[in-house]
Amino acid sequence: MSEEENRPTVLVSGGFDPVHVGHIRLILDASTFGDVIVVANSDQWLYRKKGFVFMTFEQRKEILNSIKGVVLVDSVDDTDGTVCEAIKRLKPTYFANGGDRGKTNTPEIAVCESLGIEMLWGIGGDNKAESSSELVKRAQQNDSNISTPVRASVRHSDR
Repeated sequence: MSEEENRPTVLVSGGFDPVHVGHIRLILDASTFGDVIVVANSDQWLYRKKGFVFMTFEQRKEILNSIKGVVLVDSVDDTDGTVCEAIKRLKPTYFANGGDRGKTNTPEIAVCESLGIEMLWGIGGDNKAESSSELVKRAQQNDSNISTPVRASVRHSDR
């Protein structure tokens, strides 16, 4: 087996609607443990949770696939409100959770324990950096707390 085939995999999941800085931090931090598999919830799940879909699955998938460290963006049968189906099917080495998740609000713990998948907590930081729902709400209210746009002092990216 090649070294790539032996690399651990890290599954992260979420609505990612829209993708924001907290998601980027989650994925980049997860990539330090192995190749990242992103499981994006369905449009139907988003509608059940928030009452709307800001970006379709295909749009979210395209953006998520462009993030460094991501090797796969996959869908999931999330009719039960969880990503257990994807965890069982993909069998990652790790299941990574961001700062807003813990043992009381992560229903996937039991399936991970039964499959020997290690749980990672606080990935991307111990606090939730942003909320997709809040971003959309601010945009709808046109109240983003941003003053007059100012040109950035740095003229190029950090790459």
